[in-house]
Amino acid sequence: MNAFLKPVLGALALGLSAAAMAQNVTISVASFPDLDRGIKLAIPLYKKLHPNVEIKLTSLAYADHHTAMTTALATGANLPDVMAVDMGFIGKFAESGGMEDLAKAPYNALQYRDKVARFTYPLAMSGQGVMVGMPVDIGPGALFYRKDLLDKAGVSEADLTKSWESYVESGKKLKAATGAWLLASAVDIKDIYIRSDLKDGEGVYFDKSGKPTIDNARFRKAFELAKAARDAGIDGKIGAWSNEWSEGFKRDKIASQMMGAWLAGHLNNWLAPESKGKWRSAQLPGGAFGSWGGSFYGVPKKAQNKAAAWDFIKFLTTTKEMQIEAFRGFDAFPSLIEAQNDAFIDQPIEYLGGQKARQQWKVAAGKIAAMDVDKFDPVAAEVVNAELENVLEKNKDIKAALADAQAAVAKRVRR
Repeated sequence: MNAFLKPVLGALALGLSAAAMAQNVTISVASFPDLDRGIKLAIPLYKKLHPNVEIKLTSLAYADHHTAMTTALATGANLPDVMAVDMGFIGKFAESGGMEDLAKAPYNALQYRDKVARFTYPLAMSGQGVMVGMPVDIGPGALFYRKDLLDKAGVSEADLTKSWESYVESGKKLKAATGAWLLASAVDIKDIYIRSDLKDGEGVYFDKSGKPTIDNARFRKAFELAKAARDAGIDGKIGAWSNEWSEGFKRDKIASQMMGAWLAGHLNNWLAPESKGKWRSAQLPGGAFGSWGGSFYGVPKKAQNKAAAWDFIKFLTTTKEMQIEAFRGFDAFPSLIEAQNDAFIDQPIEYLGGQKARQQWKVAAGKIAAMDVDKFDPVAAEVVNAELENVLEKNKDIKAALADAQAAVAKRVRR
């Protein structure tokens, strides 16, 4: 028995259902890249513990996966036993009524609440307290930057992070000295600012009664900062995950990117592997902390193999060794606190110039609020992005844009 399996077997033996242990069963899992890499890592390890269990993985592109799962929940057809859900869709799926409530028996997932990052469980809950997913990874927000380009411009990490205003001013120096954009898109500033420093129980777009909260100071500041960056010419007007975006990293045109800690893995694995040693990670500007993504696994009500599905989900989410495997394999920051406290967190990251950045991400994870999600969050995000585009490209007045966004969202989500 190898070093991985011994502690895992001991931990799991107490929690396995007799059915999952004894029956031959095939579990269907629906996921998306890069989260699917965790499933691929888990399959051979899980099968050594349960040779009677086959695991069939279907992986679609991020948007295609969530569209397919939305349709499957609505029609009841083509549902997997284990469904991956990104944080951006958890509110919508939670309100669909098509997912098992993991807080109730036989799952009783609330027993694990104190074992995972505190902000994850509220994200997995519907407004009625139905828990539709177990958190498998989290995305503490981080600012990644190219140290070599900043050095050339005489800009320090402190200049970048002192305040949001100093971040924009640093971009002007950087652009003048190197020609590189400070950030891919000014929209990135809005995206992280509206998520930063929320209080426990607050939502990004809605209050507890479901009323939109878009026309407020938080969104106004986010829009003002994005507009300042666009007017300064320090963003490339490039959307994330586009071909231009990946080329921008490869051609040294993008000097910083704010995203979840998991971006380090994407940079290293495919976005900019040739820039190894040139990137660094820092906390967000202005002392802000926010969650940027995170993933969950749930069980549809019409799944065919619920007991086995739940056993596999527990293996992925509550087993320290499996969480570390995923952390090591593709920088999926673990939701499990026990994994966050592993010595692996203290190891230097070669891609980031030997920086012990995981320690920094752990600090950020501990400061993120337990915010609420709403099934209409994707609708609100779409409306807000359209109004920000009007501000950035057509010079629409920010006050008018936010008032229009507030009214449009209220109209579209009448409850």
